[in-house]
Amino acid sequence: MRTDFFSKRFILFLLTGGLAALVNFGSRFLYSTVFSYPVAIVCAYLTGMVVAFILFKTCVFEPSTQSVKKQLMYFTIVNVLAIAQTLIISLFLANTVFPILNITFYPEAMAHACGIAVPAITSFIGHSLFSFKQHETHHA
Repeated sequence: MRTDFFSKRFILFLLTGGLAALVNFGSRFLYSTVFSYPVAIVCAYLTGMVVAFILFKTCVFEPSTQSVKKQLMYFTIVNVLAIAQTLIISLFLANTVFPILNITFYPEAMAHACGIAVPAITSFIGHSLFSFKQHETHHA
């Protein structure tokens, strides 16, 4: 797994994940016109998650031997954990760290951007091991 972080797959994961993160980030502004900040973060994350699944499945990972239903189940589990990371980090920065540091330049947007970035490594590991897992073939 260690060498996977220097692979073409990881670079593609970061690029496509970055695109999904932009969808996540941008859609939060739209959701914030209707919902509270925490609800808007979760809605935006779910929007980015749909984009990420499609991009990861078609552009990053080799076709999996698992059913699409199983891939979606694992993808959802990995992303629920990532939503928790994103929400906790975003709220902690926006409500605790940034006020202490007197950061007033778009504090919610900056906190959300940081919250989105953190799960990149944990999600890559989770999706590699579970969501888009390749069954290894053993040669005798």
